[in-house]
Amino acid sequence: MTLDVHLFPCLSDNYGLLVRDPATSTVAAIDTPDAGRILEELEGLGWGGLNLILNTHWHPDHTGGNAALKAATGCVIHGPEEVRRAAPLDHVIADEDIVSVGQTRLRVIAAPGHTLGHVVLHDAEGRTAFVGDVLFTLGCGRLFEGTPDQMWASLSALMDWPDETVIWCAHEYTASNARFALSVDDRPELRVHVEGLMRQIEAGQPTVPTTLGSERRFNPFLTAGDAETFAERRAAKDRFRG
Repeated sequence: MTLDVHLFPCLSDNYGLLVRDPATSTVAAIDTPDAGRILEELEGLGWGGLNLILNTHWHPDHTGGNAALKAATGCVIHGPEEVRRAAPLDHVIADEDIVSVGQTRLRVIAAPGHTLGHVVLHDAEGRTAFVGDVLFTLGCGRLFEGTPDQMWASLSALMDWPDETVIWCAHEYTASNARFALSVDDRPELRVHVEGLMRQIEAGQPTVPTTLGSERRFNPFLTAGDAETFAERRAAKDRFRG
C-alpha cells in the first residue's frame, strides 16, 4: 500500500514531508526542517499525532526540529549515527535496515557523498523513495564530506530502481539546476522539459516529486555515465553562476 505524502515549503528553500500509512494511520516526518511548521501542517491535515521522525542526515536544516517535535509529541526518532552531531536520536539506522511506518516497510540505503552517513529510504512495494539531499530534480547534493566516487556510487545504486519510482527530495533547487543542465546538455527534449518545470515554478508549484525515469533521462549528474564525468560536472556546478 502506498504511503500518503504531504509536501510543504519550509525555511528558505527546504521542503517538509509528512507521510502516513493509510492502513494504520501511523505518521512520520521525513527530516525536521521547522518544528513549528510541521506541527501546523499536522494540525491542518487532521492526521493526528506524530509517531516517528526519520532523518536522512545530520545537517541542521534536516534535524533542527527533532528536539521540539519529540517534546511536543513523544515521537521516536530514527536516523543515521551522524545525527547525534546536531540533534537527539533514539534509534540508529544503517544500510539494509528496515524501518516500519505502520505496515509500510522502508529499506534504509547508505548513500554517502553529501555527508558520510547520509541514508535514503526506499519503499520498493510503493515505488517511492525519500532521498534527502542525494538527488534533486535535475541536480544532486554538494559533496560537503564525501568524494565524487562515493556520490557516484550512491546515485548509481538509486538508478537500479524502476523508472516509475517517485522521488521525494528536500529542496527546491530546480531553477538553478535547470540552468546548469542546459549548459552541459543541448538536447531539444531537455529544453522542453526545462520549460515545463519553469512554468511550474512561475505558477508557484513545487517541482517535487520527480520520477527516477525523468531524472535518468535529463539529470546531468545521472547522465554523466561514469565517476570521472560526474566529478567534472559536480565541480562545474559548484562554480556555476548562470
